[in-house]
Amino acid sequence: MSKVVTYREVNASDATFQGLRRFNAVMGFLHLLQGILMIVLSNDRGYPFWTSYLTFDRAKMALVPNPQQVGSLRFGPAVAVFLLLSATAHFILSTFGYRWYVRNLKRHNNPLRFWEYALSSSVMIVLIAMLVGMWDVPSLVLIFTLNATMNFFGHMMELHNQTTERTDWTSFIYGCIAGAVPWVAMALYLFGSASGDAKPPTFVYYILVSLFVCFNSFAVNMFLQYKKVGPWKDYLFGERMFIVLSLVAKTLLAWQIFAGTLAPV
Repeated sequence: MSKVVTYREVNASDATFQGLRRFNAVMGFLHLLQGILMIVLSNDRGYPFWTSYLTFDRAKMALVPNPQQVGSLRFGPAVAVFLLLSATAHFILSTFGYRWYVRNLKRHNNPLRFWEYALSSSVMIVLIAMLVGMWDVPSLVLIFTLNATMNFFGHMMELHNQTTERTDWTSFIYGCIAGAVPWVAMALYLFGSASGDAKPPTFVYYILVSLFVCFNSFAVNMFLQYKKVGPWKDYLFGERMFIVLSLVAKTLLAWQIFAGTLAPV
């Protein structure tokens, strides 16, 4: 006989879910408005992409790095991207994806949250990395992927624990490891450049510290959800907190970058 799968169920009224629907719609408009403002108000400041291939130096008779600029990234539209990704996700959940959203929430799961984070927060981490001086393409690709992987582990955490009586923390731990590596790499770049003549501007330090705190607050929120601490006993409270934290993190990064490098002179 096949085993009957019993899901953890969220017991909430239709009014509660409708409140979340409206909350997502409002958050969608807030992200959309900021994304539009970034495109309209930002200057054309950009940062370069570099890569380095080995070349043979005949004078030294040895292989040596040959760094070359392969392009540049305009920061105004790039900042708008992570805001508009969030806006899109919120509008999906508050419109045609609403029934799917509720069905998953009742099982302690919101896949779209982590799919959106895998894209938007990975764009954010790349922009932060470029601000601290990480301009080489392979490094940026790697930290984008590691950060996305962290969010996929978050999705796995929810999937694994839909049917467990006791919380399995394996995915959470692996996600924390994957998420920590980009921050270590960026810290090495930042403090390495700070010891030289070309010191990063002060706003970059503020961004690194404030966004490090914001990124870690997502992990804390999930931890409290699964430990069922205080109001986090209600899975939907944690869902609301994820939505608020997302807005706070994206708003902080967007306007700190704008004030530091994108504001018209």
